[in-house]
Amino acid sequence: MDYVSALLPPVVMAIFFIALVVTIVKSQGGPNKGKEDAAVDSALARAEAAQQKPASP
Repeated sequence: MDYVSALLPPVVMAIFFIALVVTIVKSQGGPNKGKEDAAVDSALARAEAAQQKPASP
């Protein structure tokens, strides 16, 4: 019975990890992909614009 108690935690963690990966992969894309991409693009543009502005003394 010791082997069952030794194997149970890694098996449970592996199942949860696989479920997490499957959930992440399934949530990619879909109807909100355009909105998510636009939000990331605008955030990157703001970060680049703030980086390129010279600091005024």
